[in-house]
Amino acid sequence: MEAAMGLMRRIHPKQSETALSALLSLLPHSSSDLLSQVDQPLQVLRDLESGKEYILCEYNRDADSYRSPWSNKYYPPLEDALYPSSELRKLEVEANEVFSIYRDQYYEGGISSVYMWEDDNEGFVACFLIKKDGSKTGQGRRGHLQEGAWDAIHVIEVGPEEESIAHYCLTSTIMLSLTTNDESSGTFSLSGSIRRQMNMDLSVADGHLCNMGRMIEEMEGKLRNSLDQVYFGKTKEMVCTLRPPSEVVLRLPTADMA
Repeated sequence: MEAAMGLMRRIHPKQSETALSALLSLLPHSSSDLLSQVDQPLQVLRDLESGKEYILCEYNRDADSYRSPWSNKYYPPLEDALYPSSELRKLEVEANEVFSIYRDQYYEGGISSVYMWEDDNEGFVACFLIKKDGSKTGQGRRGHLQEGAWDAIHVIEVGPEEESIAHYCLTSTIMLSLTTNDESSGTFSLSGSIRRQMNMDLSVADGHLCNMGRMIEEMEGKLRNSLDQVYFGKTKEMVCTLRPPSEVVLRLPTADMA
């Protein structure tokens, strides 16, 4: 299992689905662990009742059906399916509305979904998902990328309230892939993923949704900075070392021809 997780951390995101399928066939006894621990590029389905798209993941799946956060119905239809309680469903609906605004302001489009369910510790778990297709044919408003995808998965475990204080454990994963193919940059492909965790004890005076929103906003800022330094910064350093820009080459001292 440890070797399988190490392989999945190093595999190209575009090949992760094929790799996971192969691992499931090799390790059928560890299928539940693999499916719960391995993050896959997010898929999208359309809610036939509301007409809105929603994101598919392990957190809204029951058997081979997926629950829509908009209509609270499973597609394909499923009998005896699992649903959140009425109180938690009310919070889920509000979270989807608020997170949709957040996504549009920060990501300039894309698709978001929020799912919530009760846990065994008298608390609940919330999953906030964002998928942005940044390609020319997708929601890329600037049109710089031939292909591009940003998948964000934020899972927050909320503990029971004690003296108006609740414990929040946020685990965030970002999966990024992009490809350019034009005259200025040539053909270039970059992909990877990053995962971080944050724990906080917060007052519930302003409500769980405000606390979770602040944590996600702070975490996404940290993850964007990490991706910028690790992926783009290191890549730029390597490229400029191997192929210095023309203005740098012109400033280099010429060899003595005498």
